[in-house]
Amino acid sequence: MNNMIIKLILLLVFVGWLIVWIMVPTKTYKNNWKPNLEANLTSTYFGVQGTNLLLFAFPMMFVAALSCVYLHLVQKKSQNSTKIRSSVAAGFWRRPVIVTAPLGVVTAMELGFGVMFISLLVWSLANYLITSFGNLHMHMDMTTMMSMDKVWQSKFRSVSLRLGYIGNICWAFLFFPVTRSSSILHMFGLTSESSIKYHIWLGHLSMLLFAVHTVGFIIYWGMTHQMAEMLEWSATYVSNVAGEIAIVFAMAMWVTSIPRVRRKMFELFFYTHQLYPLYILFYVLHVGASYFCMILPGIFLFVIDRYLRFLQSSRHAALVSARVLPCETIELNFSKSKGLDYNPTSILFVNVPSISKLQWHPFTVNSNSNMEADKISVVIKSLGSWSQKLYKQLASNSVEHIQVSVEGPYGPTSSHFMRHKGLVMVSGGSGITPMISIIREIIFQSTKPDCHVPSVRLICAFKNSADLSLLQLLLPISGTPSDLTQIQLQIEAYVTRETEQQPPSSQKPSQTLWFKPNPLDLPISGVLGPKSWLWLAAIISSSFVLFLFVLGMVTRFYIYPIDHNTGDSYHYSFTCLWYMFLVCASIFIVSSAVFIWCKNQNAMERNQIQNVEVPTETIDERELESFPLHHESLIAQTTQVHYGTRPDLKEILLETKGSDIGVLACGPKKMRHEVAKLCSSGLAQNLHFESISFNW
Repeated sequence: MNNMIIKLILLLVFVGWLIVWIMVPTKTYKNNWKPNLEANLTSTYFGVQGTNLLLFAFPMMFVAALSCVYLHLVQKKSQNSTKIRSSVAAGFWRRPVIVTAPLGVVTAMELGFGVMFISLLVWSLANYLITSFGNLHMHMDMTTMMSMDKVWQSKFRSVSLRLGYIGNICWAFLFFPVTRSSSILHMFGLTSESSIKYHIWLGHLSMLLFAVHTVGFIIYWGMTHQMAEMLEWSATYVSNVAGEIAIVFAMAMWVTSIPRVRRKMFELFFYTHQLYPLYILFYVLHVGASYFCMILPGIFLFVIDRYLRFLQSSRHAALVSARVLPCETIELNFSKSKGLDYNPTSILFVNVPSISKLQWHPFTVNSNSNMEADKISVVIKSLGSWSQKLYKQLASNSVEHIQVSVEGPYGPTSSHFMRHKGLVMVSGGSGITPMISIIREIIFQSTKPDCHVPSVRLICAFKNSADLSLLQLLLPISGTPSDLTQIQLQIEAYVTRETEQQPPSSQKPSQTLWFKPNPLDLPISGVLGPKSWLWLAAIISSSFVLFLFVLGMVTRFYIYPIDHNTGDSYHYSFTCLWYMFLVCASIFIVSSAVFIWCKNQNAMERNQIQNVEVPTETIDERELESFPLHHESLIAQTTQVHYGTRPDLKEILLETKGSDIGVLACGPKKMRHEVAKLCSSGLAQNLHFESISFNW
């Protein structure tokens, strides 16, 4: 009951926040709401920004903090309950309705929100233009009643300016999808990895608007012989120079994020995207404190998340072992705190300083926190230059220790796939990794009394027979084949580039490397400990309150006296710098204090788990252990291998029996789109599609 009340409060506040965005461009807001609000909220502590802080910043900060409390209560309840709920309505909203490039797979819910968001942008632009065109008298010389500009030039300027306003609306939502530990995303049943496409869409849209905004003003200045405006850094109004610097950084990030450029030159994309702090800095200097307050929640929550990630990554993770497979794939096994829980399909960001100190790469977690209480594993396929260097290091058999830092794991708050009566998993290549984590969870759940687990049919396609060794990862190193017999599991593997089975002697054996323990390495643990949602709520609320308090003091006792007692105005850009500095300072102070507290609380547990025990037969503190080569040695009872052919997905899916079948797909885009189209075609009403795609 309490959870329902919290959800209702969150819904009302969120809807109220959206209504404010709808009303802002209207004459009603400009002529009635805004004057009354400013008359009541403008003070010596916050100045004219009190209105924007109350209407735009406070509601979403409240939603973020209260969502953390709700997620903590739900998490606590789910730990004491094994009941899996199925929702027909939720299944409908997750059903694909659009499957096409460049949008990819778009569900009914995504389409609905997308239409509403585009409607908001069109509504805002139309109202801004109606209001501004009606006030063109502001561009007239009231003495001579002669137009300083031609009317069409004034309208051209107005359109260019308002397109910048619309881009600012995109910025209000831009940072929510890339906040990895976002409570708001989880409230909508989303994760950061599944929401990254929203960030991409918003980024492209905002850049298009800002590009037209910039070009429009350059053309306007050229038409009206005011090109000197490009060099103006006003002390009392927006800085044109700051806007020009911001658009230069933005264009570099935009061009390198084009899919084709990003795929071929990922490192160029990665490094240019690290310019975002400079982009934010000059963007805020350009738009000013008022518009910064309007987009503050997304940036505020992103900075909290980014700083917590920095704190976690400052510690080196204890890498216990690595399983090297003949298909140029490795499984890294880390020690973890027993209090760290995560769900299947979670991802872990990995950094190996010996390869690159700056590059972080996301990998799917294939272990299970219930089956492996003190270990967490990720699978890395040797594809790009970074992963190839790592594979060569480990395959050389000469590495005794590797220094690794991690961020995460990040993933869903629940095992939602368990609600189905049956599962059909379709994977291509390394796309089998999230399926492995799901199967391990099903194996664990099957050991609970009176717990329903779905039957599983795994359809996996590989290029060659060496890739079949990926199926060995269905069980952890300490696992036994008998674990697979506890569930209804059917595996159909397709080797597309070989027509017959290869002799075992033609392939290298799989190996496990055990690394020397380093006393400075620590087991992976949650940056805020087991009660992470409660601590995150404390950080969000406390840092925002601290920001408001210090901002009020600075405004009242420093900025206000200059504005009202010296006959001069405080510099426009300095005010923006104060806002950004106080946001960062408040977050750093509160987050650091909470982090240190949680670190001290978990010190006893970390001392007890210094290192995972290495097998007694270890020689020189590192063991090189070979596993049987052939895949049949581990999973022969449940696997059927087809050579020289591809899976007929249409036949496989449409012949699947059962009233509620969840279909999960992970792998190449073409394969995922084919599966999505089949599930949304209406030919089979029992299929419920769920794409697993990582676009980091």
